[in-house]
Amino acid sequence: MAPLPNYRPKQLSVGPLEGEILNIIWELGSATVKDVHDRILTDPNRELAYTSVTTVLRRLTDKGWLVCIKKGRAYFWQPLLTKQQAEVIRAHEQLQRFLAVGNPDVIAAFADSLDETASEQIQAIAKRIQAARQIREEQ
Repeated sequence: MAPLPNYRPKQLSVGPLEGEILNIIWELGSATVKDVHDRILTDPNRELAYTSVTTVLRRLTDKGWLVCIKKGRAYFWQPLLTKQQAEVIRAHEQLQRFLAVGNPDVIAAFADSLDETASEQIQAIAKRIQAARQIREEQ
């Protein structure tokens, strides 16, 4: 079970192009604007200006998703979180928003509307939460 990371981006929301570029950076580990631009243009039906990639990389850096490191004359962007850490943060945020509803009737109605597969997933999650709490108490 992955713990909630200590580091969080300043802004969690990312647009579709930002998300696509972030996925490319996660895939490559570290990349230049050219690396990202070339990867996007592997789709022959796709057009995107080099400067647009630069703008998005800077925006992701400003939002706290990436860091830019200069190596020689080149600039490389690297993720500040792994993809798994980002998923944990997003899931945590969604759960917090759901629980913020605070009305037990709304939450009960939601739980009542779940199909069997979703109910089994929630039961599995509850078991993992209980196991994690038990381990914490034993430490």
